[in-house]
Amino acid sequence: MKVYYNYLPKQFSNTTEIFKDWKKLISSSEFTLGSFMRDFEKKFAQYIGVKHCIATNTGTDALIIALKSLGVKKNDEVITVCNSFYASAGAIAALGAKPIFVDCDNRFQIDEKQIEKAITKKTKAILPVHWAGASPNMNKIVSIAKNNNIEVIEDACMGIGAKINGKSPGTFGKVNAFSMHPLKSLNVMGDGGMITTNDDEIAQWINKYRNHGMIDRDNIEFWGVNSRLQPLQAIVAMHGLKYLNRIITKRNKNAKILDDCLSKIKNVKIPRRIKNNIETFSLYMGLFEDRDNLMNYLIKNKIEAKIHYPIPLHLQKASKSLKYSIGNFPIAEQQAKKLLTLPVHQYLNTNHMLYIIKNIKEFYMNKAK
Repeated sequence: MKVYYNYLPKQFSNTTEIFKDWKKLISSSEFTLGSFMRDFEKKFAQYIGVKHCIATNTGTDALIIALKSLGVKKNDEVITVCNSFYASAGAIAALGAKPIFVDCDNRFQIDEKQIEKAITKKTKAILPVHWAGASPNMNKIVSIAKNNNIEVIEDACMGIGAKINGKSPGTFGKVNAFSMHPLKSLNVMGDGGMITTNDDEIAQWINKYRNHGMIDRDNIEFWGVNSRLQPLQAIVAMHGLKYLNRIITKRNKNAKILDDCLSKIKNVKIPRRIKNNIETFSLYMGLFEDRDNLMNYLIKNKIEAKIHYPIPLHLQKASKSLKYSIGNFPIAEQQAKKLLTLPVHQYLNTNHMLYIIKNIKEFYMNKAK
């Protein structure tokens, strides 16, 4: 049996419906913004539960523009977690601002108890990450931000379809970012992103900024950029939205099978799940003793396990100027040595999950001999 990580060939094995709508787009020639884009933005905003969605060409651009829309600039400080993907800190750095890292907790989420002591006079915003498709304590983070008169910008790139007591990621912060990278819960055939907000004035500014700052064909209000989502991708995303709840349900079913069995193995630590929260399981991560040898064993047995990620952000070469060092964030550093990501996507079934469990048990049994 093979348990594959990349499900895209399965997802796009039948593109008939997408191609039908692409033909409509081609006939319309609405290749820049247009009605297909507006329809997607409206549907996504409704799905998330916000007033405005502005689609961008990548999740990274969504983060950069969200930060910029709140006035984050050179020498400002933005607090974020040290165990995220590079784009979280990279978006802050792209504006000349300084990422200020805090450690994560045992759920791989930003440790909200450490945020307040990282706030200085230069702090402009907090950028919490819904890492792996789970969510941090957003109510507490929003409260900290409010008490300190700073803003919250959610990196909800992995959070499409998740819920926090029935509320979606991307609805807690002032301006928030999502990604439709191919291995996200809602994905397109390439890259794509969205910015969400309930603020009319900010939404108006972002709409212009991501389209060169244009008011109309002949006039620009300010210097902007070209960060438009392609309408071809908006159509792919519209079709993905139809199946998103089903995808999340299937991933959660697969994850529960792993949770129930792996949590009984003494060499494995599975993160605590929060009651009334729904995760997207963009990544199914746990802590595994002798991780590297286990991963090699799983791969040898055709289980495509991965590591997300072996080096925390504060220890990356790109962070050298921030002057962090080993020992600054011990939880993230310890987790990075044991983290392993297992496939749980919607094209896998119970037999695949049981095969993963069987091989992990066998590895530790053989190791104990």
